[in-house]
Amino acid sequence: MKKTLVAYFSASGTTEKVAKTVAQAAQADLYEIRPEQTYTDADLDWNDKRSRSSVEMNDLSFRPAIANQVDGMDRYEVIYIGFPIWWYTAPTIVNTFLEQYDFSGKTVVPFATSGGTNLKKAAADLKKAYPDIHWKEGKLLNRFSESELKAWIDNVEG
Repeated sequence: MKKTLVAYFSASGTTEKVAKTVAQAAQADLYEIRPEQTYTDADLDWNDKRSRSSVEMNDLSFRPAIANQVDGMDRYEVIYIGFPIWWYTAPTIVNTFLEQYDFSGKTVVPFATSGGTNLKKAAADLKKAYPDIHWKEGKLLNRFSESELKAWIDNVEG
């Protein structure tokens, strides 16, 4: 059986709930990508061009610091990486995470939550930015049944 990790970033708790469900269904370890500086409601106000999230997403080279590390990343063969869609793509803290570890020989699978955007652009952006990573098709997980989740995981890890 492959050793699996579900790594996720969640600013409001929505993606965290989904990540816990994915981890349980995949019999995976769970790791929260925690920013050194927690995002406040004001930081997440996408209507304010000066909010922290707006500033970060307007400069896609920005890399927010992560407060914690994955213990024994080399043990994992499959890594699901979950995040909310921000400005049609993955938050820049996901890039910070991806740039901290060696993903050689690993399979990485994105999943996301969103108020109205699909995963297509975010997945394409990640694949373009990290072409050496072995990506599997991700999934938007706003609403899903247990059987849909199980079928997706079986296909990923098949």
